[in-house]
Amino acid sequence: MPTSEGIWLRREVAPNEQRTPLVPADAAKLIAEGIPVTVEESPHRAFPADAYAAVGCTVVPGDTWPDAPPTDVVLGLKEPSTAAVELTHRHVLFGHAYKGQVGGPPLLRRFGAGGGTLLDLEYLTDGAGRRVVAFGHWAGYVGAGLAALRHGGLLEAPLRSWTLEGFDALLKESRAGARALVIGARGRSGRGAVAALGVAGATVTAWDIEETGTLDRDALLGHDILVNTVFATEPGTPFLGPDDLADPGRRLSVVSDVTCDVTSECNRLPVYDRVTEWSEPVRRLHDAPPLDLIAIDNLPSLLPRESSTAFSEGLLPHLATVHRGDGIWGRCEEHYHHARRATKDK
Repeated sequence: MPTSEGIWLRREVAPNEQRTPLVPADAAKLIAEGIPVTVEESPHRAFPADAYAAVGCTVVPGDTWPDAPPTDVVLGLKEPSTAAVELTHRHVLFGHAYKGQVGGPPLLRRFGAGGGTLLDLEYLTDGAGRRVVAFGHWAGYVGAGLAALRHGGLLEAPLRSWTLEGFDALLKESRAGARALVIGARGRSGRGAVAALGVAGATVTAWDIEETGTLDRDALLGHDILVNTVFATEPGTPFLGPDDLADPGRRLSVVSDVTCDVTSECNRLPVYDRVTEWSEPVRRLHDAPPLDLIAIDNLPSLLPRESSTAFSEGLLPHLATVHRGDGIWGRCEEHYHHARRATKDK
C-alpha cells in the first residue's frame, strides 16, 4: 500500500534551469516501492510533465509546494520561489548556504521562520564524508568545453542547451592545440573536464592536492586554459590573484571556474565578483594580455537530459529512504542544524 509520505518535485524558478533531480524513469521506481510522487508543471524542465504522468505521478500546477502534505519531502535543485517565505517542509536542494555565501543567511532564516529543514544535497555524504551524488562530471565537462570553444573562437552567445552529440561535435570542430590545466583533476568535475578537453584535442595538465600544496604559478600561467574544479571547504592559497592578471608573460587567456564559489571565503579565484550568465557567458578580466572568464553556476543545465539522468540515478536509492531521516539523511540534517546555530550566533 502507498505511504502518505511522498516526494513532491517542484518546478525550478532559476533562469535557464532545465535540470531535474528526479527523472520519470526513477519516479516510476519510487512509485513501485509505494512512495507517491507529485510533480509540478514546468515549461523549462528537460522532461515534460506528461512523461511523469505516464509513469503514475500526480501532476499539479507550479509553485503549489507550500500546500504539499506536511509529511511530503519537497525536492528541487535551487532555492524555492517566494510562493511561501516561511519554509515549513523538509526540502531537499542545493542550498549554497553553509560557506558564507551571500544568499545563505536569508535562506536559513526562511527555514527558521517556518520550522522546516534544509537537507542540502551538497552535504549528503557517506560515513567518510564523501559526497554520494553530484552533478560534478557534467559541470566539469561543460565548463571545460566552453573554455575550449572560447579558445577556438566558437563560443556564441546567448548560450542554449545542447544534446551531448551536438556539444561534442562543436568541441571536435574547436581543435586548436590548446594547452589546458585542470585543477582538482581527480574529482568528479575534474575528470569530466579532462574528458571534454580530450574531445577538443587539448593537451591536458592535471593537478590535484599534491600539485597545489606549493603552487607553481609560472607553470599555471603558462597554459592557455585554466579550469578550476576544486571543491574547497576552507580558505586557502588563491590560484590567481590581481598581480597574475597583469603579468606581461602570462599565456593564460581563458579561465573557467566550475566551482563558482565567488561569494565564499573559500574562493580560490578572487579575481572576480559575480558569475557570468547564459546571455553573456564570457567576461573580460584583463586586456593586455587578454584574459577571459567563464563562471556559470548551472553548467550541467546546458546538457540537461544527460546530467539529470545521471544525477537522478545516483540520488534514487537515497531518496527512497529520506522519510526515515536516519543514516545519511541524519548527517545531512545535522549540517543544517549546525549552520542554523552558527547563523543565530552572528
